[in-house]
Amino acid sequence: MAAETPVCDFGWKAIDFALPATDGKTYRLADVAGPKGTLIMFICNHCPYVRAVADKIVRDVRELKSLGIGSIAIMSNDTVTYPDDSFENMERFAAQHGFTFPYAIDETQEVARAYDAICTPDFFGFNADQELQYRGRLDASGPRPGPDDAKRELFEAMRLIAETGRGPESQQASIGCSIKWRAAA
Repeated sequence: MAAETPVCDFGWKAIDFALPATDGKTYRLADVAGPKGTLIMFICNHCPYVRAVADKIVRDVRELKSLGIGSIAIMSNDTVTYPDDSFENMERFAAQHGFTFPYAIDETQEVARAYDAICTPDFFGFNADQELQYRGRLDASGPRPGPDDAKRELFEAMRLIAETGRGPESQQASIGCSIKWRAAA
């Protein structure tokens, strides 16, 4: 079922985390923060919306790094109900797409809840002061990749944040598969 992210809550402060990643390391917010900003992405392995843009994410993160933006991808889905999103499959997915950024698992789902993550992909773009400046889509892609010449909305927003500390006033919501929450105990 497709879900859509809410409007950007400008100035909302990033929340710290400590999550294990597919490279064997544990990452905190400070470990991934860039000098000009930070991109936190909630993604998963099975969602067609993520699969449609995985290679574009890799391209954009690589280019944003040169602008001083640090990045991390977080997988928060229930892996019991959705075994395609298991840690082992995360390792395969990261290798398959050549991730150059940490891909971490949020097994307790506490980080996704703290960020109010709604769907995969869900992009949170923070400035150097860890204030939210972007909560929009990567581009016009849906469950299938958009055109190669689609406007690079996430990249352009993060570049603006790196240059000015502020995100664009107008942002298109990201759309994707809803986060797969565990049943309440």
